[in-house]
Amino acid sequence: MDQSTGKIYTLQFILLCLSNALFSASFNMMIPELPAYLSQMGGADYKGYIIGLFTLMAGLSRPFSGKLTDTIGRVPVMVFGSLVCVVCSLLYPLVSTVGAFLLLRFFHGFSTGFKPTGTSAYVSDLVPFNRRGEAMGMVGLASTIGMALGPAIGGYMAVRWNINVMFQLSAVFALLSVVILIGMKETLPNKQKFRMSLLKIQSNEIFEPLVWSPVIITFLTYFSYGAMLTIIPDFGAFLGVANKGVFFTYFTISSIGIRLLAGKVSDRYGRVPVLKVSAVVMALSMLMMGLASTPFLLMAAAVVYGLSVGLNAPAITAWTIDLGRPEHRGRALASMYIGLEAGIGLGAYFSAFVYHNRSDNFPVTFYLFAGITMLAFLYLVFFYKKPAPVLQECRD
Repeated sequence: MDQSTGKIYTLQFILLCLSNALFSASFNMMIPELPAYLSQMGGADYKGYIIGLFTLMAGLSRPFSGKLTDTIGRVPVMVFGSLVCVVCSLLYPLVSTVGAFLLLRFFHGFSTGFKPTGTSAYVSDLVPFNRRGEAMGMVGLASTIGMALGPAIGGYMAVRWNINVMFQLSAVFALLSVVILIGMKETLPNKQKFRMSLLKIQSNEIFEPLVWSPVIITFLTYFSYGAMLTIIPDFGAFLGVANKGVFFTYFTISSIGIRLLAGKVSDRYGRVPVLKVSAVVMALSMLMMGLASTPFLLMAAAVVYGLSVGLNAPAITAWTIDLGRPEHRGRALASMYIGLEAGIGLGAYFSAFVYHNRSDNFPVTFYLFAGITMLAFLYLVFFYKKPAPVLQECRD
């Protein structure tokens, strides 16, 4: 992974991808099981908060992770995010009330508030701009593998043994991610030592104004992901799907192959054309879910949804880096992730509100989210204006 030679696939890059896969599997393996776990505590009406609180903390922590990524380095930020997963996974079996569970979910959000910001900045430091989409596709592919295997492994553990074993395995995966990161070489030049004053965030450090368009598109397209995480476990059970993680396995596996293609296509033809296609495909998948009446149709919709996410993720990340200033890469990526967390969190809360634990509300919920996703396409077609180049190698 060398800026001068254009190499990407080095041992260092492979190790980073492995760390990403383990981190992704760690927190994703528990997601399908948490709605039922919370319901057993008497918190069925708070299912939307499982994702909502998690993403709220992730969003609130982004300005801090962005600033620290640009000052103390990429590796410490990644390590901290993974360590949060270790601690929180070990604490889940110890909570026994709805309030304590929701508080723990809130603090668990620190993990994704830090790890992805550091990872994306780390990769962008090293890869040439003309292969940025491809590299982001590979890193996303690693996360997708973790996202695919995690729910399936978690569901198996919960059924075969119990949910506490699943939580413990989640901690082990996150710890292995940390072990890999400790040996990684820092890429930030002139990094600073951590000091408490770095946690003071000025108003101009919260958001990178050059990346407004990627933030808007990320927000609108990840609205639907919040709905998936919140109501798909119930919808799958309603249709007779025994393992709650199977849907997530289908959609993540379907996105694996398309990620590499999407990254390379966005490098060659631009980020915006790829994002337009992904928005349309994502809206189509929402319509398919609303019409699904059998497990087979639901899994078909999962495959289409996976294709849309695989198209979207590497293009939107590379686009954000293209538009942001090199010295503020952490801030630019943190801004994009704020849009992601806001979309997921509000999508989770809104879908739970519309669904309201009533099976006859499933179709209208999916149709509504199809409409929200199409707003991203309309923005790119009618409102987005390509900016003039400013200290950047490439634009959309």
